[in-house]
Amino acid sequence: MIPRPRAALGVLLLVLFVGVLVVQAYINSEFTSDHLDSEVGDQSHVPPAVRHGGPVLNTTGGQESTSRMPPRTIALTFDDGPDPTWTPQVLKVLREYHVVGTFFVIGSEVARHPKLAKRLTDAGNELGVHTFTHPNLQRIAPWRRTLEINQTQNVIARATGVHTNLVRFPYSSKTEAVDDINWKMVKDVGKQGYLMVVNDTDSEDWQRPGVPQIVRNALPDHESPAVVLFHDAGGDRSETVAALRRYIPLMQSRGYRFTTVTGGLNHGIDLHNQQIIERNKTAKVKAPLVPRLPENPAAARGDIWRGAAVIWTVRIADGLVWTVAGLFLIVGSLTIARTVLLLLLASRHARQRRKKTWSWGPPVTEPVSVIVPAFNEKEGIEAAVRSLAGGDYPAIEVVVVDDGSTDGTAALVEALALPNVRVVRVPNGGKSNALNTGVALARSELIVTVDGDTIFEKDSIRMLVQAFADPKVGAVAGNVKVGNRQKMVAVWQHIEYVIGFNLDRRLYEVLGCMPTVPGAIGAFRREALAQVGGISDETLAEDTDVTMALCRAGWKVVYEERARAWTEAPATLEQLYKQRYRWSYGTMQAMWKHRRSLFDRGPSGRFGRVGLPFLALFGIALPLLAPVVDILLVYGLVFWELKETVTAWLGMLALQLFTAAVAFRFDRESLLPLWRLPLQQFAYRQLMYLVLLQSATTALTGGRLRWHKLHRAGLIPRTVGDPSAGPAVAAPGVATMKTARALPAQALAPEIDTWPPTRDQVRVTVQHPASGRASARPAVPVQPRFGEEDDFPSAGSPPSGGSGPAYTG
Repeated sequence: MIPRPRAALGVLLLVLFVGVLVVQAYINSEFTSDHLDSEVGDQSHVPPAVRHGGPVLNTTGGQESTSRMPPRTIALTFDDGPDPTWTPQVLKVLREYHVVGTFFVIGSEVARHPKLAKRLTDAGNELGVHTFTHPNLQRIAPWRRTLEINQTQNVIARATGVHTNLVRFPYSSKTEAVDDINWKMVKDVGKQGYLMVVNDTDSEDWQRPGVPQIVRNALPDHESPAVVLFHDAGGDRSETVAALRRYIPLMQSRGYRFTTVTGGLNHGIDLHNQQIIERNKTAKVKAPLVPRLPENPAAARGDIWRGAAVIWTVRIADGLVWTVAGLFLIVGSLTIARTVLLLLLASRHARQRRKKTWSWGPPVTEPVSVIVPAFNEKEGIEAAVRSLAGGDYPAIEVVVVDDGSTDGTAALVEALALPNVRVVRVPNGGKSNALNTGVALARSELIVTVDGDTIFEKDSIRMLVQAFADPKVGAVAGNVKVGNRQKMVAVWQHIEYVIGFNLDRRLYEVLGCMPTVPGAIGAFRREALAQVGGISDETLAEDTDVTMALCRAGWKVVYEERARAWTEAPATLEQLYKQRYRWSYGTMQAMWKHRRSLFDRGPSGRFGRVGLPFLALFGIALPLLAPVVDILLVYGLVFWELKETVTAWLGMLALQLFTAAVAFRFDRESLLPLWRLPLQQFAYRQLMYLVLLQSATTALTGGRLRWHKLHRAGLIPRTVGDPSAGPAVAAPGVATMKTARALPAQALAPEIDTWPPTRDQVRVTVQHPASGRASARPAVPVQPRFGEEDDFPSAGSPPSGGSGPAYTG
C-alpha cells in the first residue's frame, strides 16, 4: 500500500489535473453530445403571431410579441466570435463603409480575446450573448443554460464594461422553426430580461458556397427589412469578408440603411412614438410614449468582478493545457532521442563485447575482498555469503560488516564457519560507514561491494574483476537481476532493471559518464576509492555519489554484463515507494553535490557537461514530464477523437516494446515478461511519477529523508552458475533462513566512523574536487596479504586473529 501522505498528494494532483481538463474541455466545447443540431419539434404551444412574426422575440414582463426592423433597414449580425483572425477583417470592412453591426459572441472567446471585444464596442457595434461554449441549449439542463448566458454576460462586462439585453441561441434560425421546447427557453430568457434574436435571412456563409452565393443568400425578400446572419468565426471566413465588400455597397445603392439590432428597434420605436405624438395632439386621453431601449448600457460592478474571475479561469486552463501540450512535444522528442541513442550506442556496446576477439586484457587473478554491509539481513544473509564465498575466483575474502543488527545477522554468518569469511561488528552508523569500515579492514587492492540480500552466481566475481586488466578502470558495474519475480510488482521491476538500468549502463559507458555502480554488485580499485575519499555519507545514494566522484577523478567506470547478481526487489507498493523515493532523492543530492563539475576542466568537466546534463534530461526531466502522456491520453479518450488517441498511445507503446525487446535480447532474457509491459503503463509508471515528484519537492524544499529499511523475505538461489534463470530452485548446500534463530548476545567493536580509520591519527586535507565529507583522510592502510601474517581468519575473527573485537588504532 502506498503511504497515505504520498497517496493524498497523488490524489490531490489528479483531482487538480482532472478539474483543469474538464474546464478546458468545457470552454473548448469538447462535450460533443451538447453540440448537435436538433429537428423542429411540436409547435402547438407556440403562438401563431410568434411563428409568423419578426426576428426579435420579446417575452419580458410576460409579453409575447415580436418585432421587425424598420423599412429599408438591415441589421447585420455576426455569430461565434470574436476571432483574432477574421473579426478584425470584418471590422475593417464595416469601418470602410461606415456601417455597424451586432456581434453575438461566444463567452469563452471573449475571455480569450477581451481586447478584441472592446474594439467592437468602441467602434459603435453592439454585442449580444451567444452562450459561453456554443451548446445546443435543448440538450443541456436548465441550470447550465442559465450558467452559459450569465458567464457570457459577465465576461462581456469585464472585457467591455457594457451590458447586453440581446441573446441568440446556437443552432437557431427563424421564427418559423421555434417549437415548444425553444418557446419555453425563449420565455425563460425573457424572465431574465433578454430579447431573443433570430434572423430573417441566413447568408449560409458557414458552408463556404462562394462569394456570389453568399451575397444572393443574404438578399432580403421583396425589398423587406431584415436581420441578416453572417459569421466572423468558426473557420475560414475569407469568403464572408469578400461577400461583405459586395453586399454592403449593393444594399446601400438600393436605399438600405445599416444599423444594430437595438438601433433598428429604437428607430422603430421613434417612428411609433411620432405617431403617438400626432394622435395625442387631438386625443383627450394622452397615450404614453414607448421608452427607447438602452444600447450597450454600462455593466454592473458585480458582473465585472465575476467576469474577471471567469476570464482568469479560462486563461489558467488554456495556459495549463498549452503547457501540457508543449511538454508532450518535449517528452516525445526526449523519448525518441533517448531511444535512438540507446539503440545506436548500446547496440554498439553489445556488438563490441560479443566479438570473439574482444577481452579486457590479461586475466585478472589477484586477490579480491568482498565487502557486505549488513543491517538486519537475517532472511538472506546466509545464502548471500555462501554464494560469495563459493565463487570460482581463486582468492576471495568476504568481510561482513554487521551495522548494529538486532536480528542476529552476524551470528548467522559466524555459524556458517566458512574459512574465507569474517565478520566485523560496528554500532549502527549507516551503510557508508559500514562500507568504509569493510574497505579499511580488507586485505586486497580489488574491492567488491555487495548488498546483504544479493546472491552471486559462481562466476560473478571472476567476471566482474576482469575489467581491472585495464589500468584506467577504477570501478565496474555488474548486472543486477530481480530474483523474486513471483508478484506483478516484482516482474515490473525486472522489466525496469533490464531496460532502465542495464541498457542505460551500456549507453553511459560508451559516453564515458557512468553515473552509478550499483550497491548490489560493484567493484572498485582501492587506489581509486582512496583518491576520492572513500564512500561519502553526504547523500542517500552513496553508490551514485562515489561513482560520480570517480568519473570526475578521471577513472573509467565500465559495465560488465556477464557478472550477474540476483537481488530481492520490493514485493509491495509501499516498500517499492520507499526504496525509489530514497534512490531518486539520493540521486538528486549527488547531482547537486557534484554540480561544480559543470565548470571544471579535464575529466571532471567532461562528466559535468556530458554526464550531469544527460542524467538531468533522461533521468529526471523525462520521468517528471512523462505524466503528460497519460494526461493527454485521458483527455483524448474523453474529449478528442478516440481512434486517433488510441493510435498515438499504441505507437508510444510499440516504441517502448521495441526498446524493451532489444534490451532483453542484449541481456539474453526471455521476452515472456514483456506481455506485462502494457499493464505497467497504468499502475507502476504512475507510482514512479509520484516518487520522483515527491523527491524533487523534498530536494527543492531542503527536506531531510531518513533511511528506510526494506522488509526482506529472502531469496532461494538457483544452482550457482546457471545464468539463464533467477533464484527459484535451492542450490545444493545453500541454506535459506525463513525464521530467525535464537542467538546469544554479541559483543560490539568500537565504532569506526570514517574510512580510512582516524582513531589516533592526524587528519590531512584532500583537495580533490569530487571529495565529500569522508574525503579528508590519510592513505588507505593495506591489510596483510593472503598467506602472510594471517591466512583467512575464521568468520568473526579480527584481522590479527583471535576472537576479540576488531580495533583499528
